[in-house]
Amino acid sequence: MAGMFSTKGMYALRAMADLAAHDGWVSLGDVARRQHISRKYLEQVISLMHKAGYVESQRGKGGGYKLTRKPEDYTLGELLRAAEGSLAPVSCLDCTNEEICPQVGTCPTVGVWRDLGRVTASYLDSKTLAELVRDPGDDAESAPCTARPM
Repeated sequence: MAGMFSTKGMYALRAMADLAAHDGWVSLGDVARRQHISRKYLEQVISLMHKAGYVESQRGKGGGYKLTRKPEDYTLGELLRAAEGSLAPVSCLDCTNEEICPQVGTCPTVGVWRDLGRVTASYLDSKTLAELVRDPGDDAESAPCTARPM
């Protein structure tokens, strides 16, 4: 697995940031074009945001999508949870399903994954959509890759 989050989560944040950066109704076609996301896939992602109550839609000429709250009132954590279902780093800690891993009580690694999940959730819940819009790509070019060579 190359990452902790799927393209659905990544695209949800990009789409929501795009909506936050533009006033009024924004067409999905414009978002798809600016963000280089297929419109068909973006429709699926924005549907999750609509279902969660984070965007509203209006049909017809001049319609589109817009945020239901101010950008500073959304955390990245809540947006990712709506898109991904969970912020758990491993499936055995995903509390959105009814199954509990039978080895959770004896697994030597469960504490590491639980703590990583807490740190990740805390970080994402401390960041807002407004920050994404205000600081796009904040030092992205100078940021080192976090993966270590094998």
